[in-house]
Amino acid sequence: MALQLVQVNFKARDDAALGRFWAEALGWGVSSEGPGVTNVEPVGFTWPDPVAVCADFVTVPDPETVKYRVHLDLATTSAAHQAELVARLKELGATPADVGQGDVPWTVLADPEGNVFCVLEPREIYRDTGPIAAVVVDCADPRAMARFWGEAIDWTVHEVSDDHASLRSAKGVGPYLEFLRTPDVTVWNRVHLDVLPNRGDDQAAEVARLQALGAKLTDVGQGDVSWVVLADPEGNEFCVLGRA
Repeated sequence: MALQLVQVNFKARDDAALGRFWAEALGWGVSSEGPGVTNVEPVGFTWPDPVAVCADFVTVPDPETVKYRVHLDLATTSAAHQAELVARLKELGATPADVGQGDVPWTVLADPEGNVFCVLEPREIYRDTGPIAAVVVDCADPRAMARFWGEAIDWTVHEVSDDHASLRSAKGVGPYLEFLRTPDVTVWNRVHLDVLPNRGDDQAAEVARLQALGAKLTDVGQGDVSWVVLADPEGNEFCVLGRA
């Protein structure tokens, strides 16, 4: 029994506009499962597939402008590629962002709705991840988060320290999921992860397994829906999707 990390869910003022930005940024395609929801995924991609963690953008009333606990790191293949990507993203509407990073080799930007992300300098570890190098989560205890998420999803723990932990699909494809120790961790309520039971596994059984690992059922006003909202041991909300 295990779960697959399938997408990052962004709450947006304008899902279609934000989805178009990220589709252009990643070189991916755009689709929609209904009004107010925009899906961004690789062209020709059959969901779900561990080669990519997709992005969903959902319109909600007046999402706050804060530094959320989760952000994307984008991969580059050379210094020239990094510079070209940063320039292209600015043309699409991204703006420079200062989160106290100081003098670093990566570039911090904010998308048109203020979601911060990083364009990394070339790193060998991310050479085969696709355009998203990593989904990064600020946390208080990377070791504890690696223990929980390593048990929760079908991903392999690659690195664990007091300051940083990283996981990747057991198939060795797609982006990394990373946990970064950060002082004064903020609330994570407009960007969250969605996970999906493997084919043949039962959603209710997976929810019970996650609760045994330390997750808690959470009410965010979701009402009667096909997914289950939980919070991990640090209070980060995530959704366990149901299979159609």
